[in-house]
Amino acid sequence: MQETNQTNSDLYEISPDQLKNAHSKKIVAGICGILLGGLGVHKFYLGYITPGIIMVLITLITPWFTCGFGAIVMGIIGLIEGILYLTKSDKDFYETYILNSKGWF
Repeated sequence: MQETNQTNSDLYEISPDQLKNAHSKKIVAGICGILLGGLGVHKFYLGYITPGIIMVLITLITPWFTCGFGAIVMGIIGLIEGILYLTKSDKDFYETYILNSKGWF
């Protein structure tokens, strides 16, 4: 019996319009992640409401208890995610964050 190693990208065709949309979302989400990552703006922009709310709450509430450590961590996570968004190809970004809805990293 022969095993097939098909991925989701082999099962469908990505249209040029979808790639163009993914490119513009990738740029905006990447810049928002780098500049406003601690507030989760990039998550809200991509439609990930729950992760966005988690980031906002950790950034705004934990400084009272952790001397700002939670906000620093969320800022670093936003920075890393912004860089990841910008370094992915349009096709990879579309498959990972739009089609498969990968919320974290």
